[in-house]
Amino acid sequence: MTENSKKHIDSCRFCWMCRHICPIGNATGLERNTARARALGLSLVNRGVYDLAQVADNLYECACCGACTKECVTGWDPVMFVKDARKDAALQGKLPAYIEKLVDACLETGNAYGKTELDADLKKAIADHAAVTDTVLFLGVDARYLMPSEAIKSIRVLEKAGVSFTVLEDEPASGQQLEYLVGAIDETKQQMGRCAEALKSFKTVIAADVQDAKVFMREYKEWGVTPAVNCVTETAYLANLLKEGRLTAKQTGKHVVYQDPFQLARDLEETEPAREVIGAYAICDEMLCHGKDTMWAGNLLMNEWMPDVMLKVAADRINNALGVKADTIVTASVGEYAALRAVAQNQVAVLSLEDLILA
Repeated sequence: MTENSKKHIDSCRFCWMCRHICPIGNATGLERNTARARALGLSLVNRGVYDLAQVADNLYECACCGACTKECVTGWDPVMFVKDARKDAALQGKLPAYIEKLVDACLETGNAYGKTELDADLKKAIADHAAVTDTVLFLGVDARYLMPSEAIKSIRVLEKAGVSFTVLEDEPASGQQLEYLVGAIDETKQQMGRCAEALKSFKTVIAADVQDAKVFMREYKEWGVTPAVNCVTETAYLANLLKEGRLTAKQTGKHVVYQDPFQLARDLEETEPAREVIGAYAICDEMLCHGKDTMWAGNLLMNEWMPDVMLKVAADRINNALGVKADTIVTASVGEYAALRAVAQNQVAVLSLEDLILA
């Protein structure tokens, strides 16, 4: 591990003041799922008391959502040292078996789910936009393989606005799943490089999935992946279509709350475009934790190894909405939309931005 990570680990393992903001820790009620406990375990690894394999499971009980880092008044970064430790585990061959299986699937098929076939309706919608244009809609692996209806909605919204755009049937993996699972190893950078090469001819890349947007706009630049991808988030692109009058909106007067994806709010510091879109169709109220203080609502990748916890994480966020008497949550994240919709309840409706626009 880097000396910087070791410094953060040795400093982070004392105060425990970020425990209230950790979505996994709140869902499980276990101290092991807090940043402090993770730092304690890694400090023992660094001192030779434990082997890294003994704490590897705990590394993957972290969403890397950055709530603890944002909350830390002393400036320590648990996300940084968790990712560093995951990279170490990958390079030493000490990944948990269930993570190694997902990594292998990413390398073999481009997605952790090992999927190779597209939904028939999505395949048809993609075929309608096979012609090469200046703009490509990048759907991402979650929408393409697990939530095809959401991928189709993204396509339909751009069609409604009269945008000329391309969708790739053989869309390359952005590297976002490998980035989460094993970090900046050579295989991750190579996958990112192949994606950047495939997208270099497009003037604009619209990232429909916030996870892809984050790696395109941050990790590609930080890791020196070339050629650079000229990416815009789907939220920002839709807000601009409204400003240009290419999308027309009818204000319903319905009150909703917005679930900020941490990838937008914290990693990319984007909070307003989604609210501008929502505000054109409804009245956007706020939950207690919103914007950069957002609480994560779950995703599809972690659902592969801790589905019960993902249900509890999403249920907690629905309870946050109920706490401000909201009856509708609007999301801008495919993964959070899937997680929230998986909760068996009938008090809060879950909508995507595309649902608002297409209704």
